[in-house]
Amino acid sequence: MEKGFDTEKYLKEQTKAILDRVSKFDKKLYLEFGGKLCYDGHASRVLPGYDKETKVRLLKNLKDIEIVYCISAKDIQNGRIRNDFGLRYDDQAVKDIEDLREHGLNVSAVVINLFEDEPAAIKFKKRLENMGTSVYIHYMIKGYTNNFKLVVSDEGYGKQEYVKTEKPIIIITGTGGGSGKMSFCLSQIYHEQKKRVNSGFAKFETFPIWDLPLDHPVNVAYEAATADQGDINMIDPFYLKKYNKIAVNYNRDIENFSIMQRIINSFPMKDSFISTYNSPTEMGVNRISSGITNDVVVREASKQEVIRRYFWYRQQRIYGIVDQNTTDRVKVLMRKLDVAINDRKVVESARKAAFDAAKEKKGNKNIYCGAAIQLDDKRIITGKNSPLMHAESAAILNAIKELANVPDNIDLLSKEVINHIRFLKKDILNRVSENLNVEETMIALAISSATNPMAAHAVKMLKKLNGCEMHTTHILRNGDEGGLIRLGMNVTTDSNFIIAYNY
Repeated sequence: MEKGFDTEKYLKEQTKAILDRVSKFDKKLYLEFGGKLCYDGHASRVLPGYDKETKVRLLKNLKDIEIVYCISAKDIQNGRIRNDFGLRYDDQAVKDIEDLREHGLNVSAVVINLFEDEPAAIKFKKRLENMGTSVYIHYMIKGYTNNFKLVVSDEGYGKQEYVKTEKPIIIITGTGGGSGKMSFCLSQIYHEQKKRVNSGFAKFETFPIWDLPLDHPVNVAYEAATADQGDINMIDPFYLKKYNKIAVNYNRDIENFSIMQRIINSFPMKDSFISTYNSPTEMGVNRISSGITNDVVVREASKQEVIRRYFWYRQQRIYGIVDQNTTDRVKVLMRKLDVAINDRKVVESARKAAFDAAKEKKGNKNIYCGAAIQLDDKRIITGKNSPLMHAESAAILNAIKELANVPDNIDLLSKEVINHIRFLKKDILNRVSENLNVEETMIALAISSATNPMAAHAVKMLKKLNGCEMHTTHILRNGDEGGLIRLGMNVTTDSNFIIAYNY
C-alpha cells in the first residue's frame, strides 16, 4: 500500500498542540474527542499510513489523563449501528471501554446524555453498573437552543449530575456524533466555575480537516461518513469574519457556536480563556494536516471511501436503519468527486463471479453468489459459493493460496474436517444449509494446519488480508460479516438477499 501519511510526525505536532491548550487553564481541560478513539478505521482508510491506534498512542503521550465516555439515550433506544464493527451503539460502548482499559487507559465514568426515560437506556445503565462502571444520567434540557437563562442555571446545567474528575486532561469520547459530548463538557464547566475553578474546553475533531480546501476529497469523505446525520462541510463564517481567512468546519459546529458563545458568556467567570474563542475552528486543536505526505494518495483513498460509504448505507437502508435520503446524499457526493461504483474494482469482479457461477450452474441450491478481494499488489481474487462453502469463504481461501504460492490443485482444508462441520450444522443444529461461512472456514483451516504444512503456511497469510478491499454480491450473514471484520477487510456488498436462510 502506498502511504500518504506520517503518523510519527503527526503525533509530535498533535501532542504539543494539546499541551499548549492545557496551559491556558487552571490545569483542567475537557477535550472533546470526535470520531473513533480506539480504532479509527475511517482515518486509516482516507489517510493511508495513519495507524488505526494513533489516538490511543496520543493519549498515552499526554499521560496524565482520564476518560469520560458519552452515549446518547436516543441512540441506545433506536439501536443505532456502528459501521466498522457492525455493533449496536450500546455493545460498541462496552467494547470501547474494555479496549481502552486493555490499553491501560482509565475510563472513569459513562454519561448517558439526552435521557428521557428510554427503557433501553435504563437497561444499559444497569448493565454497565453490573460491570463495575460508574454511570451518570444527563437529562434532555427543554429549550436547549433558545432558553439560555434556563440552560445556564441550577435548573439546567446545574441539575445535571456532576462527574468528579481528578486529572488535568479529561478526554470526552463516545460512540459517535450526537452523543452529547459538548453539552456534558459545558455542564461540567458550569459546575466548576461556580466553585471559581477556571476549567477549559477544546475540541479534537480529526475531520473535516480545517486547513484543507472545502472540496478536498478527504473532507468530502467526512460528509459521506456522516451522511446519516446530515452533516455538511462549510466555510467557518466566524473565522472568515475575524481573520479574513478560509477555514473548514461543519454545519452542526457552526450552528452550535452561537449558542455555545451565549452559554459561555452567561457563565460565572468572564475572564476564562474559553471566552476568547471567536469561532468553532479556534476551539479545535487539530493538526492532522501536518502528517499528510502525499496528497495524491490521500485524494484517491478518500474517493474510494465515498464509494464504500454508498454501499454501506445502501445495506443499512435495506435493514431499515437509514432512509433513502442518506444514500441519495452520498450519490451527490460521488458525482461531486466524479466517481462511480465501478471505480471500486472489486465490484465488477464479484458480480462477474456470480454471473459465471449461474452460467456454469456451480452455486448452491440455485443461489449464485460472488465475492472478490483486491490484494495489496492490486491482484483481484474471486470466489463463488458451492455446497461446501460461501462465496466469501472461497475468496478468502483462494486469496491466501495465491499469497502462499499454493498450487490451485492443492486442497487446504481436510475433507474430513469439512464433512464433520457440515454434519454438525445440518444433522445436529438443523441448519438449512451446511456450507461453511468465513468463521467456520477459518476454524477448519486452523484444524487442517495441524497435519497439512501447506495449510499451516496459508494460515499465516491471513494477516496480509488486513486492509484489503472486498466486495460481495449478496448480503452478509453473521458468520461471514464477523469473520471479515476480524480479518480487518474493507467489505462492501450489493446487498442482494439470499432466498434460503443461511445459504
